[in-house]
Amino acid sequence: MSTVLVVEDSVTQREMITDLLKGSGLNVTVASDGVEALEQIQGHCPDLVVLDIVMPRMNGYEVCRRLKADPKTQNVPVVMCSSKGEEFDRYWGMKQGADAYIAKPFQPTELVGTVKQLLRG
Repeated sequence: MSTVLVVEDSVTQREMITDLLKGSGLNVTVASDGVEALEQIQGHCPDLVVLDIVMPRMNGYEVCRRLKADPKTQNVPVVMCSSKGEEFDRYWGMKQGADAYIAKPFQPTELVGTVKQLLRG
């Protein structure tokens, strides 16, 4: 079974995403900011990361850059999931190495479908 790390500083959003992914048969671990996410990934590398952008201590762009720069984690798919839904934000997210970009509010099927597709990839 695949493990997804959900990195999201909003408790409500984090729980909603966690429930959605668990409901579709995935293992889910959580982190509340970028620093915590990187610490967790060093200990146990997930199969995929769902990453918020606007977070305390370290934003999602920086986390994504670090993951993609590290040979141990560069092949882990990253789905950016953010309320920053402008075309520029999407472009910038992909430029940092994100494999997909989902703007909030999103359709549950869009998130689950994207995650499943990348895990099959």
